[in-house]
Amino acid sequence: MKNIIVKVLKNSIAEEMDIEPGDELLTVNNSKIMDYIDYKYQISDDIVFFEIKKKDGEIWELEIEKEYDEDIGIVFENPLMDNIKVCSNKCIFCFIDQMPKGMRKTLYLKDDDTRLSFLYGNFITLTNLSDDEIERIIKYKISPIKVSVHTTDSELRKYMMGNNKDIDILKYLKNLIDANITVDCQIVLVRDVNDKDQLTKTINDLSKLHPGLRSVAVVPVGLTKYRDKLTELKPFDKESAMDVVAQVTELQNKLLKKIGTRFIFIADEFYILSGNDFPSYEDYEDFDQLENGIGMCRLFKSQIEETVKNIKYKKLLKDEITIVTGVAAYELMVELSKIIMNRIDVKINVVKIINNHFGDRITVSGLTTGKDIIGQLKGKDYKNLILPKNMINDNMCMLDDMVIENLEKELNTKVEICDVDGDALIGLIVK
Repeated sequence: MKNIIVKVLKNSIAEEMDIEPGDELLTVNNSKIMDYIDYKYQISDDIVFFEIKKKDGEIWELEIEKEYDEDIGIVFENPLMDNIKVCSNKCIFCFIDQMPKGMRKTLYLKDDDTRLSFLYGNFITLTNLSDDEIERIIKYKISPIKVSVHTTDSELRKYMMGNNKDIDILKYLKNLIDANITVDCQIVLVRDVNDKDQLTKTINDLSKLHPGLRSVAVVPVGLTKYRDKLTELKPFDKESAMDVVAQVTELQNKLLKKIGTRFIFIADEFYILSGNDFPSYEDYEDFDQLENGIGMCRLFKSQIEETVKNIKYKKLLKDEITIVTGVAAYELMVELSKIIMNRIDVKINVVKIINNHFGDRITVSGLTTGKDIIGQLKGKDYKNLILPKNMINDNMCMLDDMVIENLEKELNTKVEICDVDGDALIGLIVK
């Protein structure tokens, strides 16, 4: 596979060395590069030797002096510099198996790739790794790494993951931790399968690996309406979500006394579904599982409250905005909008989009499609739509490949994308 360079960062070493988009990286330190992890390992020294093939075919040999661990400033056409390692599991809760037909091909790719865990925070299961690959993680110090555990009961884990490979997940995790690899874990909680006593057992087992095992996230199983011929699973409702919140809160209090951290954190959806208030900002500690939807609502609320309290602005950029969100975050966004309107002379509409595409059990904003937004907002006089960034990918496309320009055309209004960040949202209103 060719390692084609598509971007050179400004003021980087690569720019200084006249490396350009379209050039091909041939070797580093006289070695061919296996993948991005190998590349990062090879360029970590303070003197690095590059062999570059220019667009005109000329071969350049470059000696680069830099600070230890300083990046070169190159972006590759294929971020992994290799093929993605696909998943051989057949998890009873796999979201990809519940996807409707007709969406872009990349959404149907089941990955279980250590490199994606390191680069993007994807969770891996470890069941698809050979012993050599485990040793490679240790050799290259791929840390932190995100691991989907689900349960520490080996037989139950086999059932949940549809994989009869007999691995001791605790042993695997301990080997990584003993090699100074920091690990964050995830449990996809399935009602009446790995919850209740099984959850308590799993958390107690994992807590023995702290501090190398830094934290555990508990997220509810996502169930779409496309589950024909799949294992019958029960969705969480208000009562069962209340039970999860109570159970985890009790575990957190015990662990805080025992190991000095709450260690286990549950997804915002559990608090929303149960009707419980979000924990305090301090209760999320270092927000280690923020990208997994753990503490995002509390952090966003705190940011809005702090920004509005200290706001000083000279110009109102918009007198009306419309925040588009999913069902789960709707009540929070209404509350935060009132806080903003009490301090800024702006009208804020908050509209929740019912997920008709995947089914109304899916309530998170990140799984909203452009088709659902158009279907529910077309013909309504909403101005200046603001979508959270988790609704789009890097190419400004939604899950159904709807591009923002087409969304604007269909709804006859401007659409802006905003990070889930208090300062960013206020910055779209005033300056």
